[in-house]
Amino acid sequence: MPKFTSLDAQINYQTFGDAAKPAIVFSNSLGTNFSMWKSQIEFFQKDFFVICYDTRGHGQSSTPQGPYSIEQLGADVIHLLDHLHIQKAAFCGISMGGLTGQWLAIHHSSRFTHIVVCNTAAKIGREQAWIDRANLVKNQGLQSIADTAATRWFTESFIQMHTAIVKSLSNDLAAGSAEGYANCCLALAKADLREDLFKINLPILVIAGIQDPVTTVEDGKFIQSKIQNAQLFEINASHISNIEQADIFNEAVQKFIH
Repeated sequence: MPKFTSLDAQINYQTFGDAAKPAIVFSNSLGTNFSMWKSQIEFFQKDFFVICYDTRGHGQSSTPQGPYSIEQLGADVIHLLDHLHIQKAAFCGISMGGLTGQWLAIHHSSRFTHIVVCNTAAKIGREQAWIDRANLVKNQGLQSIADTAATRWFTESFIQMHTAIVKSLSNDLAAGSAEGYANCCLALAKADLREDLFKINLPILVIAGIQDPVTTVEDGKFIQSKIQNAQLFEINASHISNIEQADIFNEAVQKFIH
């Protein structure tokens, strides 16, 4: 798969569909890779030029020295668009990727037509909790995080009905770079966009999981309340809503970006 150099990182990416069609970029959550967007790739590549990438420190992208920052995570997306000679794209990011999307909407609005931020917040969690998790992972690896990830990511009924999907994602997390995961935890520890949301003048769709224990519907409502003309879509899912409710998710995004 192709890679390109962004700042100090080698970013792994893949494109799907016709490059002449409108572009959409998908950005993964913490501890996953771009394969989490499989259902979206299949759905959107008919009408869009789909661009997926592994966030630095994840998947097949490199793990440069950290800690990382939200500015770096956002800059990687801009450099990817530059690398592909794309002036404007839609963007869809989940959790950490949703925070990246908010930063892009604030700082690089001219490069995007629409931005969808899913299962995210303008400030995700507490700073000390992220620092503690980064230290845990650096010292003990990712297995303990992977063992409990499913209960944060999915509802109990989904876990019981889709064991292969859940196991695959958990295995990907366990096999990932502990250093990359920790570095992104430290980016999340510092990232706080609450005071800058009012600067966003792009069309924004906020997708919030009704059963999400990590980033709640209230977090989604806060983002919507600070951005003029932002839309909120509540989905009956936990944290990884694009997998748990793929069809409903895809329809909501398609309706918004068309």
